[in-house]
Amino acid sequence: MAEMVWGRNPVIETLRSKRHVYRLLVLAGAHGNPIAAILKMAQQRHIPVEPVPRARLDELTHDGAHQGIVAMVAPRDYADVDDLLTIARERGEPPFLLMLDSIQDVHNLGSLIRTAEAVGVHGIILPEHRAAPITPAVEKSSAGAVEHLTIARVTNLTRTAENLKRQGIWIVGLAGEATLDFDYADLNRPLALVVGNEGKGISRLLREHCDMLIRIPMRGQINSLNAAVAGSIALYEAWRQRGRNRTDMMEMRSSHPRP
Repeated sequence: MAEMVWGRNPVIETLRSKRHVYRLLVLAGAHGNPIAAILKMAQQRHIPVEPVPRARLDELTHDGAHQGIVAMVAPRDYADVDDLLTIARERGEPPFLLMLDSIQDVHNLGSLIRTAEAVGVHGIILPEHRAAPITPAVEKSSAGAVEHLTIARVTNLTRTAENLKRQGIWIVGLAGEATLDFDYADLNRPLALVVGNEGKGISRLLREHCDMLIRIPMRGQINSLNAAVAGSIALYEAWRQRGRNRTDMMEMRSSHPRP
């Protein structure tokens, strides 16, 4: 059964990925960029394009922000956790994983996926139950980044954490009650960062299996950040510690020499 992806950026990223696209539904009469660019990509991949009225797109997306384009795609293939570790080995990098414990808001999930892809995470681990699935809304919130990340779904996050620890991967959880600030923690190691539920945080059992708990310090009056913001801050700090300054900054300097 086909799934749907809608919105211009998500459809573009889907066309750039290896995911099979059955056909595109395009708002009749739509023209100009980026629609023209999408149609060109579809032509290059020999994907049928069907002009349809706006009412049809509204009906399919339940009045979602489709931006005049819907892709009918093959169902998503989920990976095994071992596949994520294989990606790390193939890149010659220590594992860098993101574990999401019962994230239920699709916008938080999409934002975390977008950040994870931006910082080079090797894959994301989601629970099969009590969490938001990968939906068209998540696709759109991630700006299509989900199409470039390998995602594993597991029945038990705690058991998965135990297996990862046996393979030398540190399980580091974000928790408001932690006493260690994120920028004082050593994240330059084989790492699985755990971000918990928007309200309850990381579940008790999984928290007990973390090697380290870190927090995002706050100065203002509110006592917490949302899951996507806190997770994104920690992901960028891990990326920085893992050599971003040594490698990427050298590339930036060589491409932008001083006058």
